[in-house]
Amino acid sequence: MAAIGHTDATYDVARAALDAGAGVGTHLFNAMRGLHHREPGPVAALLEHPDTYVELVADGVHVHPAALRLAARAKPHLTVLVTDAMAAAAAADGDYHLGRLTVTVRDGVARLADTGANAGSTLTMAAAVRYAVQVAGLPIEDVVRAATASPATLLGLDRVGALRPGFDADLVVLDDDLVVQRVLRKGAWVAGT
Repeated sequence: MAAIGHTDATYDVARAALDAGAGVGTHLFNAMRGLHHREPGPVAALLEHPDTYVELVADGVHVHPAALRLAARAKPHLTVLVTDAMAAAAAADGDYHLGRLTVTVRDGVARLADTGANAGSTLTMAAAVRYAVQVAGLPIEDVVRAATASPATLLGLDRVGALRPGFDADLVVLDDDLVVQRVLRKGAWVAGT
């Protein structure tokens, strides 16, 4: 499936791409022409198209909580949480490489050493879920779907993304603060006690 992302496309160009079969907005809002009332750009085209998924990096760096809420409320069944994680995901601050690029991670934020631009993230999916619920204030049911069933459907994966007979027995147990306690993969506990 073709995706629209990291683009300066106009609204009309983005609509034409969607009408031609593009089905997902990669990293909605990021490295993308902004939403403007006279030239709404690709953001508006992606949010108003009825069948298009939108990916969001819910880390508080890539997208403001209000932008996350706007997108998730516009497309509650077509929102997909992504991490855009690079090698420093869940690791200590320091210097890392992204291909040939040097990335500096400070306070958990990954930026290109030479320009200061975002360079992926250090986000984990558990942290994205926590942020979307606790900071952005989205309903946990919508957030869990955005982290599980919606990405599975987007990718055409079967037998994952839901707890149903015949599906892989994959499960993450979270505590009241949405911190991972246990992980079940294909019916076997692989983490936690």
